[in-house]
Amino acid sequence: MGAGLVGRTVAQEVARRDYADVVIVDIVENLPQGIALDINEAGPVLGYEANVTGSNGYEETAGSDVVVITAGVPRKPGMSRDDLVTTNEKIVGSVTEQAVAQSLEATLIVVSNPLDAMCHVAKNVAGFPKQRVFGQAGILDTARFRTFIAWETGASGKDVQALVLGGHGDQMVSVVSAATIGGVPLTSLVGRDRIDELVERTAKGGGEVVELLGTSAWYAPGAATAQMVHAVMLDEKRVLPCTAYLEGEYGIDGLYMGVPVKLGAGGIEEIVELELTDDEQTMLNESADAVREVVGVLTT
Repeated sequence: MGAGLVGRTVAQEVARRDYADVVIVDIVENLPQGIALDINEAGPVLGYEANVTGSNGYEETAGSDVVVITAGVPRKPGMSRDDLVTTNEKIVGSVTEQAVAQSLEATLIVVSNPLDAMCHVAKNVAGFPKQRVFGQAGILDTARFRTFIAWETGASGKDVQALVLGGHGDQMVSVVSAATIGGVPLTSLVGRDRIDELVERTAKGGGEVVELLGTSAWYAPGAATAQMVHAVMLDEKRVLPCTAYLEGEYGIDGLYMGVPVKLGAGGIEEIVELELTDDEQTMLNESADAVREVVGVLTT
């Protein structure tokens, strides 16, 4: 849902895995149809045969297993955070309502910002169990952290394991105690001052891209979202950081927050509780407070 840069990247990445057909929906006439045609025509070159359809309505999405919601507006100059929340609340609410009417058994993956608050909107409108409504943020933030660690240490990013939890914003929590390179703790290889700089860069990673491009990122967010779709559709049982609805886990109740979860055909099949340091738990609590403040702006 949404044929912007992130939405079309997700569509392409899922099509390239060749396990499912994809429908791209957008209100702009001809836009999703053109993107779908382009992705289909890349199939013979890249070796996939998934059928990608573009539509301005929801009928062609009927019976979907997974619905990815990227619809919404970016924050514009002069727009307050509250304005962004209320504007996207209406958009995400409308899209969710129309999508779930066609696919009552779907799993919903929310990407629209402010991410944590929009997960609450989608869950409330859909009326789905919490296991089938969750958001993408942690995989993206973690990918940025892993990238910066790999560059700092000269290691392959494939060998870097890390986690970023909490809200999708400046108060996200990079779990330094869990970061390793080939099983070796990050703290054994990099000094604390330098680690703090990597953590700070991760927290502001989205803003760094905006400063360079003049718009939000799409390749990494699209790839991160597609990884979640893969985990659900292929029942991979991947343990990934996602924005999940917490009911007491990590001492947080009634709030969507980024935590490690097991993703499979049932959606979030388990919330994995890490043993955090006291400082990390304090930062996670502070992140939760910031998320609650944004969620408090919602009208429903």
